[in-house]
Amino acid sequence: MGYNNPQQIATEFYSSGCYKSRLSITKFGIISILGGAFIAFGGLLSVIVAGGIPGIGAGNPGLVKFMAGALFPIGLIMVSITGADLFTSDCTAFTLPLMKKKITVTTFCKFLLLSFLFNFIGTQLIAWLFTYQTGLVSHDPWQTYLHQYADLKVNQDFLKVFVKAIGANWLVCLGMWMGYSAKDIIGKAIGIWIPVMLFVTLGYEHSIANMFFIPTAIYTGADITWGQFLVQNLLPATLGNIIGGAGLVGCIYGYLYLTIDSHTN
Repeated sequence: MGYNNPQQIATEFYSSGCYKSRLSITKFGIISILGGAFIAFGGLLSVIVAGGIPGIGAGNPGLVKFMAGALFPIGLIMVSITGADLFTSDCTAFTLPLMKKKITVTTFCKFLLLSFLFNFIGTQLIAWLFTYQTGLVSHDPWQTYLHQYADLKVNQDFLKVFVKAIGANWLVCLGMWMGYSAKDIIGKAIGIWIPVMLFVTLGYEHSIANMFFIPTAIYTGADITWGQFLVQNLLPATLGNIIGGAGLVGCIYGYLYLTIDSHTN
């Protein structure tokens, strides 16, 4: 069936940003809540599997990280195929039409902020209702795994989280970029899976994923405050994600490959 070349991918990604910028707040909010929920489901799956094998993890920590990395991308694959919305990939999606003056800076900032807030609602739906209230990770070995995982995320230098977040969204947006190359679902899933598996295995920082991991740890009794989560992890992760997605994918690939006329979409 072939695949889309980089110029075609750039046009597809550009068109997705144009399309979302025309949605009503209600529709955009719904797809953004779904996007946050789907990422949280991917995170929950990775915790259940990777956290459920402490014996293997003790002797093979890299293998456990890889297993978490291999499973988490399911969330982004669901986002892409169902047409849900994700703040981190929007960093590229809205940069491309901004570069072509199809949207304004105000529109760019507005939709990134809305996506971020509605993604948060979606992640909390899964974290509080479908994870905490169901007791899925409220006992060991999952609780200990999750608490240690979240504790490591909030006890890092601001700059370290920021840099890790640049790497995370560079890879996430490359995953979406590679997904747009495919003309079938299997190809799309593989294209997304490769870079996203890489970022999770390497331990980089994804703001929306962390909206699931760290609050779930808090709900289940971890010694972490909401202030620590917001200031020590979410803030630098969000800033780094914007740089990685908008700069290293949106600006660079937009400059290299986006040739569509600014008056079309």
